[in-house]
This record gives sequence, C-alpha cells and structure tokens, in this order.
Amino acid sequence: MTFGIEHLAIIAKDTKVLTDWYTKMFDTEVVYDNGKGTIFLAFADKSMIEFIPAEEMEREDLAAKRQGIRHIAISVDDFASAVERLMAEGVEVVTEPATSAKGISTFFFRDIEGNILHLITRPEPLI
Repeated sequence: MTFGIEHLAIIAKDTKVLTDWYTKMFDTEVVYDNGKGTIFLAFADKSMIEFIPAEEMEREDLAAKRQGIRHIAISVDDFASAVERLMAEGVEVVTEPATSAKGISTFFFRDIEGNILHLITRPEPLI
C-alpha cells in the first residue's frame, strides 16, 4: 500500500482571484472547477492545491507556532528567477530570501490572502 499527499486545501475569500494569482506566480493549471467556487490547481509535478470558498466569519491572525498549517512549501528549480518574479509582484515578505551553508535556498512570503508560502530549492532532495 502506498500513501502520498494528493492536495492541500485553502479556504479562500475569493477563489477566482487566488486561482489567477497562483496560476500567474507558479504556472499552475486549473484541473477542476465546480462552478461554485471550489477549484483545484495542479503544479507541473502533479501535486495540487484546492481552493474552497470561505464562509462569512471573523478571521483572527494566526501566530507562527499555533496549531494548524503554518506554511506550504513550493519547490522550484530556478530560485533566483522565482524570487524576482514574486518580488516584482509585490508579495509580502515574511523572511528575506536566504541560502544556508548546505546550499538550501528559502524564501517565506504571503499570498494575496495572507497564507504563508515557502519557496525552496535543495541541492539534493530529501528523498
């Protein structure tokens, strides 16, 4: 038996606007749209993100170590170009782009709805 993560879901204020942003930033493709706001986007590696419409409610700010999902890591093969593209779009920077002594490049930023994303490039994959 084999297990894997097929997709992550994000509750969004505006799924269409968020879809357009992710498609522009990460070259994703819409693979499912139910016409009611639920949309699946696929990355080149076939991993997916699902956007689900939020219900009207108060949103409290989430602390970095509060229980729940902290960030979504997105791998990229051309880190510098991806950072340049994101910065040109004016993303909110959480931590500046950096490269560790082991050559791992990371950049934390927020999407247009405030979700924390983590751009990463590893010289050697973990698996």
